[in-house]
Amino acid sequence: MSPRTRLWLVAVGGAGVAALLVAACFGLPAFGGDHHPYGDRAVEASLAHRTANTIASVNFDQRAFDTLGELTILFAAVLGCVVLLRQTRDEHRARPEPAEVAPPVRRYALLVLPVALLTGLYVIAHGQLSPGGGFQGGVAAATALHLLYLGADYRALERVRPVGLYEVGDAVAVCAYLVTGVAALLGGAAFLANTLLPHGTFNTLSSGGTVPLLNAAVGMEVACAVVVLLARFLDQAVEIEEESGT
Repeated sequence: MSPRTRLWLVAVGGAGVAALLVAACFGLPAFGGDHHPYGDRAVEASLAHRTANTIASVNFDQRAFDTLGELTILFAAVLGCVVLLRQTRDEHRARPEPAEVAPPVRRYALLVLPVALLTGLYVIAHGQLSPGGGFQGGVAAATALHLLYLGADYRALERVRPVGLYEVGDAVAVCAYLVTGVAALLGGAAFLANTLLPHGTFNTLSSGGTVPLLNAAVGMEVACAVVVLLARFLDQAVEIEEESGT
């Protein structure tokens, strides 16, 4: 396919998407209006299942199947990076030398690391109660570990980041999400239906039925996925070199 043909295909596809977006915008409720049918139904369903955070209810209850698709996309991206960025025959690993770190950078990075890690875990654990959840908390927890790379060196990061275990954790988390959906089927409900557990008391950690379970599975998957992704890219930048040394 020639560059000119590709350009025309992109232009036609972009024009189609733009037309759909414009049509959708004209169908939105008026700004400041009081008629929000989707929002009203989402809040009503969230309260019915004792989930204080309506966004978490939408993600892990009302459209949990869509969230599975998003989870699968991330899992596929990690799998692709693991395959594409693996060490090849014409490459070798060169152990990086410890780098000089300015004392203020070291001090504040190591001070913030546990705070950031605990914050990420807190956001995951309270996803059904307050803003945040598995996606946000997983990214925060995973990136917090890499403050050790900034505050110490690459070898220190490797000691707390056994990539193989995080790859297994990534797969286990996706399986946990699927198993929760299959369990609902075995119980006579729809796939991923929020019927397995009692909905609990509103605004408590045990509320929301299966929402906390799915939220925790997503948090684990996202955290492990981000660690694996960053590990592969850092390996390419820091350790893996061509045999010629260039």
